[in-house]
Amino acid sequence: MFVLAGRAPFLFPAHMLSSAMALLIAPIVIACRHRPELHRPLGRLLGVFVVIGGLTSLPVAIMSHSPALARAGFFVQGLVWLYLFGSAFIAIRQRNIPRHAHFVMAMVAVTTGAVWFRVITGASIVLRLPFDPVYALAAWIGWMVPLGIVLSNPRFISASLAR
Repeated sequence: MFVLAGRAPFLFPAHMLSSAMALLIAPIVIACRHRPELHRPLGRLLGVFVVIGGLTSLPVAIMSHSPALARAGFFVQGLVWLYLFGSAFIAIRQRNIPRHAHFVMAMVAVTTGAVWFRVITGASIVLRLPFDPVYALAAWIGWMVPLGIVLSNPRFISASLAR
């Protein structure tokens, strides 16, 4: 990580900070969804952080010293994150709130990949599993599993958001 910070002294910190802010703000945006005076400005701020985090994730993934499979996982995660944000943005501009909520929840699922990636790699260290293959696998399943859960349970997500 420190080597990457040296190779990308602006991009890597911008990616880490903006992505962390997206991870922190997303639950607040969802929690205040019934209060437009809070939800809208916080949602816009979340969007700014996702765009910065997503755009910087692409060159950061390419410049990483991680195994190629892991770099590909990080790169695709960035693309999917940006796509889901763009889809959520388009949906709300069209005043399609259910579709917007669906894409936001999918986007947040991908956002949590950063947390799950660390849980998986940390567990692999504790369990003394071979690090490089687990690291590469975690770069994919860390975001794909949460996304799959959200996409495979649309009724549960809709019911949860209706509260």
